[in-house]
Amino acid sequence: MNEWIGSLQQDLAFVPLWVFWSAFLGVSVIGGLLVHRIVYLGLERRLRNRERTAWLLVLRETRGPTALAVVIVTIGLGLQLARLEGAMAEVLLRLLQIAFIGLLTWVAIVSVDIFGAVYLRRFRLDVEDNLLARKQVTQIRILKRATVSLIVVVGVAAGLMSFDSVRQYGVSLFASAGVAGLAVGLAARPLLSNLIAGIQIAMTQPIRIEDVVIVEGEYGTIEEITSTYVVVALWDWRRMVLPLSYFIEKPFQNWTRETSSIIGNVTFNVDFATPIERVRAALSDAVRASPLWDGRVVNLQVTDATDASIQLRALMSARTAASCWDLRCEIRERLVLFLQSEMPDSLPRHRQTFEDLTGVDHAPMQKSNGHRQSG
Repeated sequence: MNEWIGSLQQDLAFVPLWVFWSAFLGVSVIGGLLVHRIVYLGLERRLRNRERTAWLLVLRETRGPTALAVVIVTIGLGLQLARLEGAMAEVLLRLLQIAFIGLLTWVAIVSVDIFGAVYLRRFRLDVEDNLLARKQVTQIRILKRATVSLIVVVGVAAGLMSFDSVRQYGVSLFASAGVAGLAVGLAARPLLSNLIAGIQIAMTQPIRIEDVVIVEGEYGTIEEITSTYVVVALWDWRRMVLPLSYFIEKPFQNWTRETSSIIGNVTFNVDFATPIERVRAALSDAVRASPLWDGRVVNLQVTDATDASIQLRALMSARTAASCWDLRCEIRERLVLFLQSEMPDSLPRHRQTFEDLTGVDHAPMQKSNGHRQSG
């Protein structure tokens, strides 16, 4: 091989040396990528025909790193054959070193993605009882993003430290304890706080994907959890974006922390003459006829009494918060229609006496009339 390259170089002696080797390395890289492409298509077709989805996922995720590995190996073999010396060889070796560090970083990131994707294939979020799936999806996604961020930082640091000037600057910077170090620490505090908060959320899981929460007085669902922020999908299609540290430092409501089932209530006022048992029976019939009810809780209670009416509270349970909201609206409408059609006298009324209308107290008049008759 060396003899063939030497004879070719002699035949092309009129071509500058750097042009010759650049063209040689370029042709070698293109040939290696072409071989990689052919092998990749063959393996993909074979795995697709056999329906090996897991291995097909691994093959597709490793397409980029394997291509970069082919480029690095090709350039490395070219450098060994060329036996270059001097500045050009140093530059090529430095580029090869950086490419190798980039390859290791890429392989680590792809490995994390493959592990997370293969592990989460066992869980489904499109089922009714998806509490375990939401726990696992939230934990894996947060840990994966935190791990990828750490891998990127380590890879970039390793690439920069391969240069002598940058390494010396970094050593001197870390050795100093002056204003520069303080400024870097203050600037990195939000990033580090969110990174630590993400790890805490992944471990303790105060929130999960698709959890129903009340934050800043707004009702919404956890739509996305990244390495720095959380996206809450509000009921009116708006999106609220909050930092990860918010869910560690501030109070909020989580309606689906342990289970998706939730109890809803409907409150309304009726007259004192209302037969409570009839309303309770009507509530039970309406709730049991609704497909949104989960079959667990249905009850009617008298929660308050004023000088004008009494307050009734109807309790009912549903499988999810969204179903609970629809169930509450449905039962409220049915009870209103029931009171209007079956018990119109039970609607709240304001009673007034004759004295309230005339403003005259008849008790003294009765006494005076009695005295006149006796006189």
